[in-house]
Amino acid sequence: MLSYIRVGANDTALSGRFYTAILTPLGYRKEEVPEGIEFTFPDRPGRSPGPAAVYVAKPYDGKEATVGNGSMTAFQAETQEMVRSLHAAGLQAGGSDEGAPGFRAEYSDRFYVGYLRDPLGNKVAIFSVNPAEGTRGR
Repeated sequence: MLSYIRVGANDTALSGRFYTAILTPLGYRKEEVPEGIEFTFPDRPGRSPGPAAVYVAKPYDGKEATVGNGSMTAFQAETQEMVRSLHAAGLQAGGSDEGAPGFRAEYSDRFYVGYLRDPLGNKVAIFSVNPAEGTRGR
């Protein structure tokens, strides 16, 4: 089981605004900690643990944070509208567009996704596979 994700940031306040804009609507709690910012998902009775915690912080080695080529973090939203809303919120909070929300021919008919880059350039996907919503081509 995935336990946590650590995202490097050179400007934790700027990166923190971006992750706050896309994670708090998904139910994550934000807490400023000495190392940076921690986003955790509250425990809910009758629900399995998770999703993973997300930490936004400067690298431990003291060097500049850099982008991992080929790395991407994906977050699941409940609806296609939420994907669109979080994509827009991420752009307003300092992120950049890496692919507007929509269906992609290379994925399943229900996989609705939008892509962003955080302020440092890390790639982030926000997706929905809600069976109650429309599919590609319908």
